[in-house]
Order: sequence, then structure tokens, then C-alpha cells
Amino acid sequence: MTDSPLQDSLLKDSPVQESQMQYRSVPVAHKSLSNVSAARGISFMQLWRREWHVKQQGAVQWLYPLVLFLVIITLFPLAVGSEPALLQRLGVSAVWIAALLSLVMGVDGLFKPALDNGTLAQLVVAKASLPLWVLIRLVIHWIFSSGIVAVLSLLAVPLFQLSWFEAWILMASIVTGSPMLLMLSAVASSLTLSLKNGAVLVPLIALPMQLPVLIFATGAVDLFATGLNGLPILALLLAGSIISVLVMPWVIAMTLKMAWLN
Repeated sequence: MTDSPLQDSLLKDSPVQESQMQYRSVPVAHKSLSNVSAARGISFMQLWRREWHVKQQGAVQWLYPLVLFLVIITLFPLAVGSEPALLQRLGVSAVWIAALLSLVMGVDGLFKPALDNGTLAQLVVAKASLPLWVLIRLVIHWIFSSGIVAVLSLLAVPLFQLSWFEAWILMASIVTGSPMLLMLSAVASSLTLSLKNGAVLVPLIALPMQLPVLIFATGAVDLFATGLNGLPILALLLAGSIISVLVMPWVIAMTLKMAWLN
């Protein structure tokens, strides 16, 4: 049993409702003081279960980026030819570019439905922890996007003739670097939230910031492939991802709140 009607609405919204429900902040704003106070007690697990349920029910939406990733890495060998040396040289870059494009493609719907249907308004009015909600939403999105992409990157072994060692390092580079990419994409998505065609601008804002991550990640795999030590670069990517996870949710939360106020 939830603590208040506000929690009922937050915990029961389905993905279909997220995209179709009308803005509901005005009724919520007139809730009694006791209901608002109770809603402040929305726990981490309640938010996690709600977002996890929403993500599972919206399978079609998060499957599109994965299909795009598979299409790119499958068609790339057909386009460049079957020469093993060429495929091995381009394989890591091709997989990382496919992972980057699939990640950028999937962030346009991260916060827009929550703004349109009033979920964001409910959280703000209830004085819930917006950074915590943002972090949970992004972590679950990462699991269903980059987490799966990291596993699918092992297909580079048969497609690009990479060794299993190189494939495992490639997967490790995606795991360590993709959280930072997601946070940068989420910042771009939140900045364009109030714009009419903001989804078009997300790649233009995010990709220039993400290029250094792409360069460092592919460079780390190349170092391991040539027998050198690429661990410092992977450690640098991991440190950047940890800092992004700790800082970016607060920045995104402030941006979302300003978008709601406007």
C-alpha cells in the first residue's frame, strides 16, 4: 500500500500513460498538506520499482537503439569488404561508433514524457529528490541500452575477426566509458526539453562533448591489441564516469525544474 494518492500515481503510471496522459500538476498542487508531506517519503525502492516497470513495459522504445547497433555492426563488414586485416583495424572504431549512435538515439524520450504527463510536476510539488529520480531513471536506461550493447559487442569476434582478448577489452571500454556518454546525452536532452524540436538538437549538443570519450576508449583497446598497457586510459574513463554519475544528476535535476517552471 502506498503512502498517498501522489505515490499511487507515481508508482502506477505505465509507459502508455507516460506518453498519452495529460498534464496533471494543477490538481496535484491542491493536495492536502498531509498528502504532500507523505509523498516526501517516497523511497528509493519505490522509485526504482516504478521506473523498472515503466522500462520493461516500453520494450519497443528501448529495442530500437539495440536494433540500430546490430544493423550498423552487421552492415559495416559488408561495406568495407572481407579482408581480415582491414576488418581488425576498423572493428573497434565501428563498434564504438555504433554504440555511441544507439545511445544518442535512445535519450530523446528520457524526460519529455515525464514533463508532458505531469510526473515531473508531481515530484517537484511533493519536494521529492529530483536528483535521485534522475539517477534511477538514467541507471535503468543504461542497463537496457549500454549494458546490453556491451554484451552485444562480443559479436565483433566473428564479424571483425577480433581476438577474444580484444573483444573483452572492447566490452570493458564500453562499460567504463558509456556512463559518461549517457550523462552527457542526458544533459543535452534536458537542455532542449522545452524546445519544440529539441530532439533534433540533442545529437548536435552531445556528440562534440562525447568525441574525447570515443577517442580514449578506442585508443585503450588499440594499446592492448599492440601489447601495451591501456589500463590507465580505462581507469581515466572509469573515473570520468564516476564523477559524471555523482555530479550530472544534480545538474539535470536543476535543468528539469527550470523547464517545468517555464
